[in-house]
Amino acid sequence: MRVSNWTTESENEYLQLAKAYDLTAIAAIYDHFEAKIYSYIYHRVGNQSVAQDLTSQVFLRVLESIQIDRAWETSFTGWLYRIAHNLVIDHYRRRGRTTQVSLDDMSELRSKSESPEHAAERALAAERLRAAINLLTEEQAQVVTLRFLEGMSILEVAGIMDKTEGAIKALQYRAVSSLRRIMEPQA
Repeated sequence: MRVSNWTTESENEYLQLAKAYDLTAIAAIYDHFEAKIYSYIYHRVGNQSVAQDLTSQVFLRVLESIQIDRAWETSFTGWLYRIAHNLVIDHYRRRGRTTQVSLDDMSELRSKSESPEHAAERALAAERLRAAINLLTEEQAQVVTLRFLEGMSILEVAGIMDKTEGAIKALQYRAVSSLRRIMEPQA
């Protein structure tokens, strides 16, 4: 169920209903946020099935938190991204920092409009960028992902990360500088 006119007021209404275990409200919240959370996680992990699993875990944690009355305090969106961010960190801690490409993921390389060579080059460039982002501090990686891969504004990122716009600009500047240093030897 897509909510076409999602507003702050409707979000607050859905969130209050979700706290009362209203299944329609919970479904509306899931439908509204699932693609955004999946995209954020996918850009961090680069694996479709892992991103799907972690996205499911985000919403499972939301439901568990509602049940024990330990839900968000201020920004629901920021809370969702914080949960997603923490799950990504946990994922990398569990599996280590090694990069592996599953044969199941090789189907993502196939493209009807692109030659296999170009698809492979694009996939390798994306993996190099993902690996470089993973070398940043967690806050810098989150800013880069939200700003440049998810296309959010500085104001939106500040709300999600519970920081000032100036702090986000400083994190972004340091992150881009670090990425440049990391990526230059590979260019």
